[in-house]
Amino acid sequence: MNGDTRYSIGELARRTGLTVKAIRFYADRGIVPPTGRSPAGHRRYGVQALARLQMVRTLRGLGLDLPTIARIVDREIPLAEVAAAHADALAVQIRLLRLRRAVLAMVARRECATEGMELMHKLATLTEEERERLVGDFLDAVFDGVDADPAFAGLRRSLTPQLSDDPEDEQVEAWIELAELLQDEHFRAGMRRLAEQYAADRADGAATVVRPDAVAIVRAEAGPALAGAVAPGSPRADAVVAAMTGRYARLCARPDDLASRRRLLARLEAASDPNRERYLRLLSLVNGWPEIDSLAPLLDWSIRALRSRGVRG
Repeated sequence: MNGDTRYSIGELARRTGLTVKAIRFYADRGIVPPTGRSPAGHRRYGVQALARLQMVRTLRGLGLDLPTIARIVDREIPLAEVAAAHADALAVQIRLLRLRRAVLAMVARRECATEGMELMHKLATLTEEERERLVGDFLDAVFDGVDADPAFAGLRRSLTPQLSDDPEDEQVEAWIELAELLQDEHFRAGMRRLAEQYAADRADGAATVVRPDAVAIVRAEAGPALAGAVAPGSPRADAVVAAMTGRYARLCARPDDLASRRRLLARLEAASDPNRERYLRLLSLVNGWPEIDSLAPLLDWSIRALRSRGVRG
């Protein structure tokens, strides 16, 4: 094969896998002009035409439009520049497709009505600015007025969902669920109550930035008892209950009396809201954090242990 080789349109079709009709189409638009004609007047194409057609076929397969392809094969614009632009555009399309697939999967799983589907689609396709506004509104409702304490800055950050630019399907689904929860007034009120309780405990205790809260205390004290299958109402649990109520009382700089134990019970009951744990689980999924351990068994054990000893809210 050399530079003088001439192909008929049929030979080009066999070599490139394109149809004769497609090659004529490209030739008529000047993308692959013929090199000459046969004595009978049929178009003939050189080796360069074969190479151009092979490039055209590849670029069309990648979704580029004909005007852009013509400029590339004529070296009017760099292929790398076009490839980068199209890769970026495809990334956006892929993200939108993932969002749509996640919404459709949730609609199918929940057997949603039209209104539910529209809401999920809206939540899934919020812009970054809209997501930040939704999250900020929720966090303001929870912490506004009680976040003067420096500890609340870190607590607020730890409760902030941040959906990545290229989320996995499960992260999209988790975001939709989380966004629904962010707008639930009952859940907001429960989280607000927890924030106020935490602020009150810190106000009563020593002014240190890092301190365990009520949940952290019972996790440390009651965790081993739960793991050891100690019944919450049994005599074996007496020392455990005394340890956790004593630590909580010291946290709040209060005596370990019935009032303090009632206060601890109120904290644990508020923390045992299933939606709080659901929020933390969804938050971990959205942010790509390790899966959290359920605190429900621990909180249930501790609440039952306090109630079995006469503590009531």
